[in-house]
Amino acid sequence: MIVKVFVGDAFDIPEYQTVGSAGMDLHANNEEPIMIAPGDRKLIGTGLMIQIPEGYEAQIRPRSGLVLKHGVTVLNTPGTIDSDYRGPIGVILHNAGKERFFVNKGDRVAQMVFAKVERATIKEVAYWELEDSDRSNGGFGSTGK
Repeated sequence: MIVKVFVGDAFDIPEYQTVGSAGMDLHANNEEPIMIAPGDRKLIGTGLMIQIPEGYEAQIRPRSGLVLKHGVTVLNTPGTIDSDYRGPIGVILHNAGKERFFVNKGDRVAQMVFAKVERATIKEVAYWELEDSDRSNGGFGSTGK
């Protein structure tokens, strides 16, 4: 799979940090530090635009170190970038921590994982045509702790 990237004025092109990495780090591309107060959220630009092959998506996910050390995560996780989107990539960061968090240019703010997407065909049926399962209609928490 080849993903085309327009770097523009982005801080850095995304890349895998190790051979076994599933995600590529995305870097903040802001000129001035951005402060995120506890409980607040901000859109952080990356300066990147990409072209993903049809049949794939890019998922934007949190960086575990930011979450553990600062309580900063990505909202709407995973965020989806569709194959037909060509606009700038932004990351919605949320500060669930107790202290202000500053995002500086070049900071690694999220990771991007590519995944194959299956398109479903929807067929409307009557309720009784849905096959039963072990779980059946058990909702949240119905499978135990």
